[in-house]
Amino acid sequence: MSGVGGESLAGRCHELLLGRGETVATAESLTGGLLGAALTERPGSSSTYRGGVVAYAVELKAQLLGVSAELLRTHGPVHPRTAEAMAAGARERLGATYGLSTTGVAGPEPHGDQPVGTVDVACSGPAGTTVRRLQLSGGRDDIRRATVSAALELLREALESVVTNS
Repeated sequence: MSGVGGESLAGRCHELLLGRGETVATAESLTGGLLGAALTERPGSSSTYRGGVVAYAVELKAQLLGVSAELLRTHGPVHPRTAEAMAAGARERLGATYGLSTTGVAGPEPHGDQPVGTVDVACSGPAGTTVRRLQLSGGRDDIRRATVSAALELLREALESVVTNS
């Protein structure tokens, strides 16, 4: 999960957040806490990482993150709108400047009509929410690691966009 010049994406996000006194919270499904782990690797991460929710069970997305039961019934747990609602829920419920979410199918079996490797990541922040749908390949661990990288990249883009537009 390296960024420019070997700097980790999580490290770059930490520096950008720290420089502005901002924070991030996570809502994870298929990554099962790996995103939160990446964001807390660096000493001092408690100043930028508020916490996270691992809502692996569908009903926990509603109970813990405020994702509407209707949205989950209509679209299911693996959908861009679900990822968007999860990111917003993490941001609001954990009191962070940014919320990051991951949901998808890591495999080895498909989930309903969603093939293995279908992933949605979202970043909710002051300027709005960005959602990205990915079709990843590889084994379960590869998909989960690539999902973490994609979510961190989304956060980095949002943070650097704010720097550029300020």
